[in-house]
Amino acid sequence: MTTTAALSRYADLPALIGLMEGDEKHEGAAHSTLDVLWVLYDRVLTVTPKTAGHPARDRFLLSKGHGPASFYAVLAAKGFLDVPTLRGWRAFDSPLGHHPDRVLVPGAEIGSGSLGHGLPIALGTALGLRGRDVRRADGTAPRTVVLVGDGELDEGSNHEAIAVAGRLRVEGLTAVVVDNRSSAHGWPEGIGTRFETEGWISREVDGHDHDALYTALTAPHPGRPLSVVARVRPKS
Repeated sequence: MTTTAALSRYADLPALIGLMEGDEKHEGAAHSTLDVLWVLYDRVLTVTPKTAGHPARDRFLLSKGHGPASFYAVLAAKGFLDVPTLRGWRAFDSPLGHHPDRVLVPGAEIGSGSLGHGLPIALGTALGLRGRDVRRADGTAPRTVVLVGDGELDEGSNHEAIAVAGRLRVEGLTAVVVDNRSSAHGWPEGIGTRFETEGWISREVDGHDHDALYTALTAPHPGRPLSVVARVRPKS
């Protein structure tokens, strides 16, 4: 059961994250995604705890599933999780693992943590919604947004998904790439070029600038999938 969180503002997120101890190894990974996650759930995604099972909801897929403390904190702030659940996240009977489990975590669309899976799953989700012509009451189509890390793009499965999405012009798909410069191989002329070469619209912004993120995520991109490269600073 979920309730409306008393701690429900962006300013409350550090306190919510502070309730979860024992994953210091992934503290940097959690920090890098915090602002993107907040902007998505606070200003972009059309999904709430009450509509989390609705066929026409927006879908958010966390492919960068290691270090999920920020994801859990945002879900708690938005009422998907009860805040006390965060305190016991490492307990044997806790639904919150070191990688999110869609069966146990309200609001989680996929089980994640094995890098390279999220973008292909998101592509399949977006294609399924398009094939069934799923629409909201106002006639708009739901979005599928996936968050990946720059290092994760070294996985070949992502390259295949990028190529297919561009060729099939999957407008309902958005990939947010959190770029903390952890990629082993990188990409000539930058991450955005990789997507643009395959037919995507690509935008690059400061991953801590909420207004820039919102604009990049919501500006029209008719007939093409969207990639947003969010540059982030390592936690000092």
